[in-house]
Amino acid sequence: MYDTNTDWTQSKDLSKEMPEKLHEMQRLFLIEAAKYNVLPLDDRSFERFNPDLAGRPQLIKGKTQMLFGGMGRLSENSVINVKNKSISITAEIEVPESGANGVIVAQGGSVNGWSLYALDGKLKYCYNFFGVELFFVESKSDIPSGKHQVRMEFKYDGGGLAKGGDVTLYLDGKKIGEGRVEKTVPMAFSGDETCDVGSEGGSTVSPDYGPTGNKFSGKVNWVQIDLEGDDHDHLISPEERFKVAIAKQ
Repeated sequence: MYDTNTDWTQSKDLSKEMPEKLHEMQRLFLIEAAKYNVLPLDDRSFERFNPDLAGRPQLIKGKTQMLFGGMGRLSENSVINVKNKSISITAEIEVPESGANGVIVAQGGSVNGWSLYALDGKLKYCYNFFGVELFFVESKSDIPSGKHQVRMEFKYDGGGLAKGGDVTLYLDGKKIGEGRVEKTVPMAFSGDETCDVGSEGGSTVSPDYGPTGNKFSGKVNWVQIDLEGDDHDHLISPEERFKVAIAKQ
């Protein structure tokens, strides 16, 4: 306890000299804290970046979120939390005759994040671990022209935070690539990078493309993110999309 009127450096602690004043202020703090729902106090730091661990309310409810082409600069807390769990990311794209290139959907940036994109016709996934390690999974075959569903499934190893997992890539429900991500980001991707559909703004998750000119060569109609789902046909039907569209997010 300090008298900031005369001791602006707060070098003299008055709590022992004025115990009654100290108890008065402690009581007032508890009254105001209870009044404004401050209690219980949480002295955690690192864990509070992750809403699942912090226990705070999230903007997106449930285990599914749908995004649409053109959406961008979505803050991390406005996108469903994909950390420390199995996920799938499915996108409906339209590929021109010239071939598939560019970002389909990405979250984060050069120091953390993930990106699903096309490079020289092939579907590719990049997971960026703190800018120190980058993990890539690439399809064995090209994405043909026309309308298609592309999908990335990540099966989390489990057993704690920041574990790795197996990645499988699909085209219209058929497996076209697989690989590993050995470790993942446990708490937060970034304080200022965002999620973008059809291109990536800011710094880029993958070095395969630059901060400009990374727009998808065709059209991204929609992207659906699912948590811990078990879709055996690896496709999203119109009926499934309808259920998500009318659900509360």
